[in-house]
Amino acid sequence: MIIAVLGSGNGGCAVAADCALHGHEVRLFDFERFGETVAAIRSAGDAIEATGDVEGRAQLAYAGHDLGVALEGAALVYVVGPSYATAPFADACRGRLQSGQHVVVCPGTNGGAIVFKRVLGLDLADPSVVVSETSTLPYACRLMGENRVHVYLKLQAGLFMASLPSGAVDERAADVAAVYAGVTPYDNVFQTLLQNGNNVIHPAVSLLNVGRIESPEDFLFYEEGVTPGVGRLMEAVDAERLAIAEALDAPILSEPGVGVLQGYMTEENYDTAYSRAPGFKGIVAQTTLEYRYLTEDVGYGLILLTDLARVTGVATPAMGAIITLVSIVLGRDLRAGAERTLETLGLGGLGPEGLRAAVESGH
Repeated sequence: MIIAVLGSGNGGCAVAADCALHGHEVRLFDFERFGETVAAIRSAGDAIEATGDVEGRAQLAYAGHDLGVALEGAALVYVVGPSYATAPFADACRGRLQSGQHVVVCPGTNGGAIVFKRVLGLDLADPSVVVSETSTLPYACRLMGENRVHVYLKLQAGLFMASLPSGAVDERAADVAAVYAGVTPYDNVFQTLLQNGNNVIHPAVSLLNVGRIESPEDFLFYEEGVTPGVGRLMEAVDAERLAIAEALDAPILSEPGVGVLQGYMTEENYDTAYSRAPGFKGIVAQTTLEYRYLTEDVGYGLILLTDLARVTGVATPAMGAIITLVSIVLGRDLRAGAERTLETLGLGGLGPEGLRAAVESGH
């Protein structure tokens, strides 16, 4: 299969390497302003060196900045990046995708499939280009410099996927299963949106470790950053998230529950499971507050979740407190001019039933 991977960050390089090591023809694209990793891969003969749970020298067919080359003939197009990268990638793809190509926003974090399809100018139910999203990135991974990516853990289960149109998910999940055998279809993209645990974990841990992040000494994000008190804040956020999912009739797993299923953790609790988790060992915390754990997972993620809570009548005091405090420590109001709300997704003014109908029947 010809697979295009858009995005050359941690996740993009892991996806590209894994797909290539599974024998697929992989073409990696990123914008020129993100050229450092692409240049390193090209100088290594279009190869990525993968270590850890994905091991080997992965030979790519292409690594560069020509989107046309990356997309030509690709049956599967992975879009791998943070929430704020989805729209630029979609805009670049507009008018270039062919009928029958399958786009997977991986992960779909915060409505990625909806954003991508809207920017393409397509109705959510338009079957000509199926846009799917996964609930999470299939790895814990980090770029280690030059053309090297280390995969701490590759998921064997607990990877969920939904599609637009929703009825295409079973057939399209087979494409993804070629590399990710444990992928499980979900009914609609609200389930994948809500299942993503980044918005539960990263903001709480980062906010309660602000002093350590701004100090000159490194620390381990999970092993040292998740104490029982931090876990209690995560639990409060997760309870609110689960209540939103229930109100939308979009059943999901708790964050520790999915963590055990995915293999990250061996205990299903909030106070000790993360600090003892084998899949989170050795991950060093960020060294700046201007990092996606706050800018994305609060500025996009928790903002959107509280908007869903407003529509469904769910109280979210923990999420609201985090948004307020993170706005203070970042020095700007994350609620003002938020880029990821129901309104910006084209779903403004809809109630719970209307939201479900929009992603299941088109709107």
